[in-house]
Amino acid sequence: MNRENIAVGLDIGTTKIVAMVGKRNEYGKLEILGIGNAKSLGVKRGVVNNITQTIQSIQQAVAQASTEAGCKITDVVLGIAGQHIRSIHHQEYITRDKPETVISEVDIEKLIGQVQKLNMLPGEEIIHVLPQEFKVDEEGGIKEPIGMYGRRLEASFHVVVGQSASIRNAGRCVKDAGLDLSGLTLEPLASADSVLSKEEKEAGVALIDIGGGTTDLAIFKDGIIRHTAVIPFGGNVITEDIKEGCSIIEKQAEQLKIRFGSAWPGENKDNEIVSIPGLRGQEAKEISLKNLSKIIHARVVEIIDMVFSEIKAYGYDNPRKKLIAGIVLTGGGSELKHIKQLVEYITGIDTRIGFPNEHISGESAKLVSRPLYATAVGLMMESDINNLRSRLYVQEHPTNIKIQPKAEPLGTPVEAGKVDLHINTISDKAQQVEQTDNQEIQVDVEPGTSAYIENRFLGKFIKKFKDFIDKAE
Repeated sequence: MNRENIAVGLDIGTTKIVAMVGKRNEYGKLEILGIGNAKSLGVKRGVVNNITQTIQSIQQAVAQASTEAGCKITDVVLGIAGQHIRSIHHQEYITRDKPETVISEVDIEKLIGQVQKLNMLPGEEIIHVLPQEFKVDEEGGIKEPIGMYGRRLEASFHVVVGQSASIRNAGRCVKDAGLDLSGLTLEPLASADSVLSKEEKEAGVALIDIGGGTTDLAIFKDGIIRHTAVIPFGGNVITEDIKEGCSIIEKQAEQLKIRFGSAWPGENKDNEIVSIPGLRGQEAKEISLKNLSKIIHARVVEIIDMVFSEIKAYGYDNPRKKLIAGIVLTGGGSELKHIKQLVEYITGIDTRIGFPNEHISGESAKLVSRPLYATAVGLMMESDINNLRSRLYVQEHPTNIKIQPKAEPLGTPVEAGKVDLHINTISDKAQQVEQTDNQEIQVDVEPGTSAYIENRFLGKFIKKFKDFIDKAE
């Protein structure tokens, strides 16, 4: 199997670690080749707190996925999440020395570079710098300024920030599990890619990803990410409430939640009882399903209230008018019975459950037909996009690919399929460079392509992230 066509996403969650392998078929659709699941033992609320246990869980999930897919997994796109994540909005501008020339990627990179120099709180690191809208000489509402003329280039940015130690720990686990890091994505953005349509992002939509340790929020409008937030409560808190309220062990509480739980207390009658086996010869414990639903309902209402407050605090005083596409629930917590109806009741906004199989082809879509796989599917999709971009560069510029021995003139062309692209430098014609043992492979990329811009920013950040991890050694 051609390794270049393989896409791998790694979701390190609070309750589970999922490795997902896929590839594009002959019709250009993604197919699932293998899924690996492992219980997450070293993660709490999205943050690694036990390196050894997390590495073991990653290796277990990757080994299972590798066996199912029939290929060796060497690199992954990693999802970043956790209660340490926060987002800020920032305005930045540059004054161009030559307004008679058109705005290029160099100008946009210079603008983003200034944002990346922002002073963060001690111990924090910028994860994503996402341009939202541009202004050119005070003319606003511009989504793509490349090719325009102007002296002052300004933009609003959505900046995602996280704790340096938490980011480094996650990367360290991947590296020590014997894997390379080919990409890094904020998990709510990955989930959004797997369950939201382009039309929903244009119309205005709030994605609520209810995970085991946290609940992630991502708001889109006009096709642009507008706001992200992390609520430090998820499905594990509901399980803990059941455990304490019913005086049972955690495993029993989780099973109760999954099999009989409901977010709507009116669903159950007073005489509906479930019997829980006693421990070591103790008598069985009888639990009222109505009381169970009341416990679940109270915590879910708290979580949804916090998310709704976050939506309104962002500036959507009347979110029903702003979010035309409504609310989309995903993640394992969205599988709770009647949670859709409860969210609609609390918010007054149309709500649906987001399933990640909409972007997956054929029979393999059944493998990921549950919302709990939304993040893993999104990360795999990101890995696939990275592969497509790399192949696109090679196909569009085959004559520009040359092997250059160090300090010697250019030599013979290299086979396109053997080139792995990484961005390293920029000139009048943007260049990508990768070092081999004795050679330098140089690929010219024409400015003005969106593929160049996206890979330029991604490549720089991944390189910075890897260097950041290596500092701990």
